[in-house]
This record gives sequence, structure tokens and C-alpha cells, in this order.
Amino acid sequence: MNDIQSDPTFSEIRPRLVRLAYRMLGSVADAEDIVQDAYLRWLATDQNVVRQPVAFLHTIVTRLCLNELKSARRRRETYVGPSLPEPIINTEEPDSIDDITLPLMIALERLSPLERAAFLLHDVFGMGFDDIANVIDRETAACRKLASRARNHIEAARPRFPVTKEHGLEIATAFYTASRSGDMKTLHSLLAQDVIASTDGGGKVPASSRPLIGIDEVMARHEQLAQEFGAAPSLLVRFALIDGLPGFITVEKDGIVQTTALQIDQEKVVAIYITRNPDKLQHLDGVSLQ
Repeated sequence: MNDIQSDPTFSEIRPRLVRLAYRMLGSVADAEDIVQDAYLRWLATDQNVVRQPVAFLHTIVTRLCLNELKSARRRRETYVGPSLPEPIINTEEPDSIDDITLPLMIALERLSPLERAAFLLHDVFGMGFDDIANVIDRETAACRKLASRARNHIEAARPRFPVTKEHGLEIATAFYTASRSGDMKTLHSLLAQDVIASTDGGGKVPASSRPLIGIDEVMARHEQLAQEFGAAPSLLVRFALIDGLPGFITVEKDGIVQTTALQIDQEKVVAIYITRNPDKLQHLDGVSLQ
């Protein structure tokens, strides 16, 4: 089989295709599989007649993702507890950066597959509605409506007062220190009154079976966790941006790796997203799962 790196056209476009597939599916592994499938289809195509390789490959990947979402929706119906997108640790590579953060990924998953495709292709990847109509086999006007409905949902999930990367990581550091040291007073001061904490264990590792809603529930849980952290301290791997949100990667009791991402608005933590399901963390480089 030809190697992707030996195909300069596909190799150049590949990071965009992975981003598109990940935004559509919320899964790194599934996104990689989709892009590999797209590459095989690209190899089987007479590339001399393809006038716009980027649009052509966006079409292939989007249609493959729409097919995958039909089965993915059925799988989510049997998922144990809250389900979060697989966390991506942000890099500084220009092509890996956009403004789709973890809360927006969650908002995307609440959209219909066609709304998701129309929004991503137009608002994130800059494709015109006439081209999108060809991709998803809908009229141009219908594509505009799909993107508009999606945009309204997405905008509602955007923070009103976003923090800078540096300040966000300062708050993440304070959150980590307070939660692991049992400093409940400081931790309380960092949280919004209506904070929500969601933990994705997927039924594979211990995790709350439902989101914790409000500062009282979240604090009560952290008071319990403080005792566990005292008996089995967390191992901090590093602080990082996780799907655009400040947070950190740790190894917890029994060697469980987890990511913690914090959504911050008006200087307060309004949402805590914890991923512990080992199936969703296998792609993290440099983190031992033992």
C-alpha cells in the first residue's frame, strides 16, 4: 500500500481532514480511520480529473463521517454515564488551531449530523454553500438553514468573557492545587454557583453516573475526593490546553489516567470535564496507561 507521506497532495491536506473528521465524530481513532479510508478512495481515483483536491477530499470525508454517525448514534444509546469527546491536547501547530473548544464540541454532538456538517464545512473550513450542497446532497438554501440553526446553538455555548491561555492555565493550576491539597475554601472561591461537573468513565473505571450540578454537589464530591487524594496522591503529568480549555493530565489511584478541562467564564469555573475512560485516552502521547 502506498504511504500517505509519499503522496504530497494528500499529505498536505491530511491535517485538515483529520480535524474535520474529529469535529464530526468526537473520536480520534474514528477520525484516523475515516481519513485512512478516504486515502484509499483517493488512490483509486483518477486524480488528473480532480480540479479541487481539497473540496473533493472534504466531500469524501464528510460523507464517510455521516455514514459513521448512523452507527455511532446507536452506540451512544448504550453508553454508561456522561459521554465526552475524546480529549485533544492542543499543540501550537497553526493548522491544528481553531475556535472549537470542548463545550462547542459537546454542542456539535447535540446537532443533527447534517447541521454539524453544514456548520463545520462553512464556518470552520470556509466552504461555500453551493459546494456544501453537493457534499451533503441538499439544496443550497437548505444548507444555509442547516448552518444557521447550528450556528445559533454553537453561539449559545461560547463563553461571554473568555480568558487568555496564560490566565486560564493559572486558574487550572490553582484548581489542581486546591483540589489535591484539600483546600476547600480556595476551591470554593474558584467555582461558579451553577458549576457543572461531568466525568466520563464509560463504565470502565469509577466515575459519577450523572453530571454534578451546582456548587453544593460539586464541593461535596470534592470533599470526598480530598480524602482519596490524601491516601493516594495524584501524579501530575502536565498542565495543558485540552480541546481549547485550560486543564491538566494526571495519573490517579490504580494508575487511572485522566484529563481535567475547565470551562471558565467571568473568572469562575463554570464547567469541569473529566475524561477517565481508558478507551478515549489511548491516543495521548507520553502518558502511560499502566
